[in-house]
Amino acid sequence: MSQQAAEWQRQGLKIALVPTMGCLHAGHLSLMHKAVALADRIIVSIFVNPMQFGPNEDFGSYPRQLEMDCRLAEKEGVHAVFCPDAQDMYGPSFQTKVSVANLSQGMCGADRPGHFDGVATVVLKLFHLTRPDVAVFGQKDFQQLAIIRRMTADLNLNIEIVGCPIVRDPDGLAMSSRNKYLQGESRNQALCLSKAILAARRLVAESQTEISADTVISQTRELIAQAGAKLEYAVVINKDSLQNESVITEKSVLAIAAKIGGKVRLIDNARLFLERV
Repeated sequence: MSQQAAEWQRQGLKIALVPTMGCLHAGHLSLMHKAVALADRIIVSIFVNPMQFGPNEDFGSYPRQLEMDCRLAEKEGVHAVFCPDAQDMYGPSFQTKVSVANLSQGMCGADRPGHFDGVATVVLKLFHLTRPDVAVFGQKDFQQLAIIRRMTADLNLNIEIVGCPIVRDPDGLAMSSRNKYLQGESRNQALCLSKAILAARRLVAESQTEISADTVISQTRELIAQAGAKLEYAVVINKDSLQNESVITEKSVLAIAAKIGGKVRLIDNARLFLERV
């Protein structure tokens, strides 16, 4: 992979990377479509990264469909699919981690200790291996995107980080590889995340006065509980700093994580001012 990327660089070609864990869906394909518009050569990495999974998480059962993923990537105009083995990425003597200290705290970082160290480490390794000029990520993993932007800036990587909007099913559910776990009633239950976001936006839009973050969070908690899902967090944060906000502003983002059917962990987020989305 490094040799191919170096050859493209020698030819003066601009390289874009779309990092994924595979089980590609329309959300991933939208990232590839964006990458095609930004660069001459497109690399999609497919690597289910063991370093970002906790001991009781779904690393072993995470959905994998490599052959289908390669066909989908090819149809989108991707030039290379990079699928390393875990043994190649993390040899027996591997002991280095990348940590983005403050942004990794709270939200998913609180419920998944060490998760973002694994994300930052593997993304940095992928950047070194594929030598991209631009890397494209989805905004559904809002905290992850902020962490990658911070790491890229802090380490002077000279890579443009592009965030793309969440892609949703017609019923509003944010697309995720983990949606494959949802069956029957759990699929309907999962809609509580996007419904809570729509309700929060409506609350903000209809308010004639300043509205507190606590009001939005309280309503969100109630809607998630009514659906029978287990809320992990509901926070209103500043889109740039990820710091909790006390009142809703034009930079406010509602971020939610919940377990559906007792075991499928889903996340979602959205800006709360509709005209600013």
